[in-house]
Amino acid sequence: MALLWMVGGSMGPAEAAPMGTSQVGGTEAEATQATQATEAQGVEVGALETEVESSQPEQPFDVEAATQAYLARLSPEDRARSDAYFEGGYWLLLWGFLYGLGVAWFLLGTGLSVRMRNLAERLTKRLPLQTALYAGQYLLATAVLGFPLTLYTGFFREHQYNLATQTFGPWLWEQMVGLMVGLVIMPMVLVIMYGVLRHAPRTWWIWGAGVSIVLAAILILLGPVYLDPLFNTYEPLEDGPVRDSILSLARANGIGVDNVYQFDASRQSTRISANVSGFAGTMSIRLNDNLLNRMSLPAIEAVMAHEMGHYVLNHIYEMLIYFAVILLGGFAFLRWSFDWVLDRWGARWGVRGITDVAGLPLLVALLSLYMFVLTPVLNGIIRTNEAESDIFGLNAARQPDGFAEAALSLSEYRKLDPGPFEEWLFFDHPSGHTRIHMAMQWKAEHLEELEAQD
Repeated sequence: MALLWMVGGSMGPAEAAPMGTSQVGGTEAEATQATQATEAQGVEVGALETEVESSQPEQPFDVEAATQAYLARLSPEDRARSDAYFEGGYWLLLWGFLYGLGVAWFLLGTGLSVRMRNLAERLTKRLPLQTALYAGQYLLATAVLGFPLTLYTGFFREHQYNLATQTFGPWLWEQMVGLMVGLVIMPMVLVIMYGVLRHAPRTWWIWGAGVSIVLAAILILLGPVYLDPLFNTYEPLEDGPVRDSILSLARANGIGVDNVYQFDASRQSTRISANVSGFAGTMSIRLNDNLLNRMSLPAIEAVMAHEMGHYVLNHIYEMLIYFAVILLGGFAFLRWSFDWVLDRWGARWGVRGITDVAGLPLLVALLSLYMFVLTPVLNGIIRTNEAESDIFGLNAARQPDGFAEAALSLSEYRKLDPGPFEEWLFFDHPSGHTRIHMAMQWKAEHLEELEAQD
């Protein structure tokens, strides 16, 4: 403006104004005043712009965009492999069920089950010992008959998708260890169950369901302490930030432990895992070396907080109640269906009745049919508990990005983004997309708090 004013003034007739000092001095003073006014206006405008900018609200955290950004970290090739692996599991669920029915039919139809019973009866007259001897034969027979499917699903398929690290020899040895454990546990379980059948011929299905839940509870609570060490080496986690962080989380959530254990799952698999398990004096917190070596500290904290959620929320006991109801329905189904099938084919198979151990393949086949039909219900119960523990873990660890990182790692072998019906039908855990979206929603609601922590 000062420049325009000065140029405009010079365009007037020079002769109209006599040149003199006062004239020149007046012009400079006016120019100076104009310049000062312009600068003052500039300051006011700048202040106004700053005020306008500061008054504009910050862009809200975009939950969907953040979720998609995490999903995009999994390459198209990795996602295709993960989808193929998990979707193949849908078919394996069906083929495993049909394969089991085939094994049961073979044992019954060929008379092998009856011959195993007859052998046990020749060796001893005591019913409990007969049951135990039959149980051992049954377990060996089903292990041999089921080995082709076990070999494919447990060894070849895992290596095909780069999820296994174990060579065939060590893998086969662990299968033998599992079989030997079964040879100890299964005879005891069947002696108890068939004792119930013989002593309560009218109400065995009620007592049988109750006894099954008690036995399952014992195995769930004590198995991690006494059985898991047969397959992996457990040792105390070294002092450091990871151990300190986990124990701090435990103390903050009322879990009375003073140590953390790691185990060498990397010699078998690339999967990450952890658990908080045990009972009374056997209580322990454990995580595998894959989680330690592959995940960041925030991700480890998120995973361990999730596992602590299962313990604090009493999910084990809650699940036992759910499965008690389901098993009661299953045993009621067995009571009706076993007699129905036996009336039609029992004579041909040589099975005498419900108390005859030779009928075990039929009981197993019928119970597997019941559980197969209830797959969506079972998945829904487990998935709900997992979602509850996810929320607990987010609130406890306060690591939404670490949680998303862990969910993405799990998506190496779980389909990342299924459709709603697919997730409802086949998933016993929330999908990776669901979990990451949950974490980003939690983050959006706690932005100021997280920024203050940083």
